[in-house]
Amino acid sequence: MNLTTSLNTTLNNPILQAILKRRDLLIVAGVVSILIVMIIPIPTMFMDLLLSLNLCIALIILMSTMYNREPLDFSVFPSLLLTVTLFRLSLNVATTRLILSQADAGKVIEVFGTFVTRGNAIVGFIIFIIIVLIQFIVITKGAGRIAEVAARFTLDAMPGKQMAIDADLNSGLITEEQARTRRSKISKEADFYGAMDGASKFVRGDAVAGIIITIINIIAGFIIGVWQLNMDFMEALDTYTRLTIGDGLVSQIPALMISTGAGMLVSRNASESNLGDEIGGQLFRYPRVLVIAGGVMVLFALIPGFPKIHFIALGGMLLVGAYAGFAKEKERERIEAQPQSPQQPQEERPEDYLQVDPMELEIGYGLIPLVDKSQGGDLLDRITMIRRQLAGDLGIIIPPIRIRDNIQLKPNEYRVKIRTVLVGRGELMSGSYLAMNPGNASGKLRGIETVEPAFGLPAIWITESQKEAAEMAGYTVVELPAVLATHLTEIIKRHAHEILTRQDVQNLVDNVKESQPTVVGELIPNLLSVGEIHKVLQNLLRESIPVRDLGLILETLADIAPKNKNPDILSEYVRNSLAAQICELYKDEENLIAVITLDPNLEAKLESSMQETDTGFRLALSPGDVGRILEAVGEQVENARAANDIPIIICSPTIRFQLRRLTESQFRTLVVLSYNEIVPGVEIRSTGMITLDKGTLSQ
Repeated sequence: MNLTTSLNTTLNNPILQAILKRRDLLIVAGVVSILIVMIIPIPTMFMDLLLSLNLCIALIILMSTMYNREPLDFSVFPSLLLTVTLFRLSLNVATTRLILSQADAGKVIEVFGTFVTRGNAIVGFIIFIIIVLIQFIVITKGAGRIAEVAARFTLDAMPGKQMAIDADLNSGLITEEQARTRRSKISKEADFYGAMDGASKFVRGDAVAGIIITIINIIAGFIIGVWQLNMDFMEALDTYTRLTIGDGLVSQIPALMISTGAGMLVSRNASESNLGDEIGGQLFRYPRVLVIAGGVMVLFALIPGFPKIHFIALGGMLLVGAYAGFAKEKERERIEAQPQSPQQPQEERPEDYLQVDPMELEIGYGLIPLVDKSQGGDLLDRITMIRRQLAGDLGIIIPPIRIRDNIQLKPNEYRVKIRTVLVGRGELMSGSYLAMNPGNASGKLRGIETVEPAFGLPAIWITESQKEAAEMAGYTVVELPAVLATHLTEIIKRHAHEILTRQDVQNLVDNVKESQPTVVGELIPNLLSVGEIHKVLQNLLRESIPVRDLGLILETLADIAPKNKNPDILSEYVRNSLAAQICELYKDEENLIAVITLDPNLEAKLESSMQETDTGFRLALSPGDVGRILEAVGEQVENARAANDIPIIICSPTIRFQLRRLTESQFRTLVVLSYNEIVPGVEIRSTGMITLDKGTLSQ
């Protein structure tokens, strides 16, 4: 009890606590002390302490490498290896001084020179040479080769790993912080193996230095003993050989432990457990192997002249281990054969419903099999693919979609929400397929008529037995998960501008900053804020314009922002810069875009009705004029849809933005382009004209 109290008092000492908190100063003091040991003569009692400390450090390093799960857990090892090598060489210098000057280097070296070698200098010298050769030829050379190959392959694999991280980031599988952490880990791996490749050269040099120091000590000690200390020939040879061999052993055994630790460290991959658990789990994994090995050991015992007790004992232990392994296998098979009770889904806490999710998919209990992988549901995988695809199509990261079952819904009903606001809903028919006529199908199907939820097309619910016949007749047959996934994709495209947040914009800008720091530094925050860029990107996404080429968008904003900071006007300039991409969205294989034009008189009247307000420009039209324009637009939109064309209006850039705002509430899929957005090589074909037959606009 007194000892425990004393230890607690010592550990809680304020001075000791202050020293432990400044471990950096301890390391610095230790490195300085290494240099002092080389210069200042050290008493033998203090030398014993330093040699014992050297053994202790080597043992700690060896054990640490065995318990690390991956090399980067001991990333300081290359620097530590250099430090302990320098420490060991400084001890060699100090012990050499003591051996040559007073023929006494302390009790540690005396014990290694007598007890370990049993007083035979020749045996000790041979043991020393063997240890040095093992360290130099086997362990150090192998560890250096592993580090060299690992460094080369790590560097070669860096581009592929970086691309994989970027792909996961773009698909929304990881966050920006996770991507940054993974990039840092890749860089640290390359630096670590490169440093280990160089650090192995120190170990090899230390081994060579140990041999040279030993030879010098023996020769110089013999000369000093005979010529200066007046020793007999045999006395001098025995004394200095014994001390030198002891010195060599006490320095090379820690060096061997550290070299072994270096080899273990660079030869390990990332794992979930330490080296001892892995070796035990993998070496004795198969009981049949132990049976064969045990049987062979017993057979060896039958050979005349072999020590029977040893081989029988080893064989018996292996057979007992095999028996225990077979028993474990049977128990594992018995447990796996037992019927397992279905796991109850984890109940959500009431607090979870207080969090506003960017996107939610609520499903009735009849659609749970679409999500449950154990029942063959692949909706989760489809959603992952949707997020990855839309990241490439739109240029933004789609947030994770939370899926909840809602008992208030019909069994086969689903609803899609964006920040708790309902933006889409539908109902599926369990066990059925959705069949749609693409226009060339023959015959009529028997089933339940419905409307395809994504595009509002007429469709029919059919049974699985009708599927093959429907496909033979030319119908497009879609399974339930595909129907829901398609609807979800169109909802995300339609509401991408609502999904995009300022934080998302900041993350996108940070990603561009890595490759184009100049334009980002010029634009933000000197010319525009992240919020103003957010509004521009929302304007583009509102009209289904991808923002993937964010570098070009930011360059355009940097050019125009000094003159005008209105987000609507900035959006129009960005659209002009993205003209080639916009034409690519709507042109056909012949580089033609079918468009609806405006009556020149109507276009002139709309331009004259433009008025500037505090929030930008708007069309000053009466409610009657707005109704007549929307009616005329509706007629042309219906004609375009009847001809299977995308309804596209082309007009002057002056009124394009305002005309789009005027029509978007009633014609969500209507595209409004300006003449400036038609690039050379793309032609337009007029399919109709919007005109007011009942006179002109009121003044």
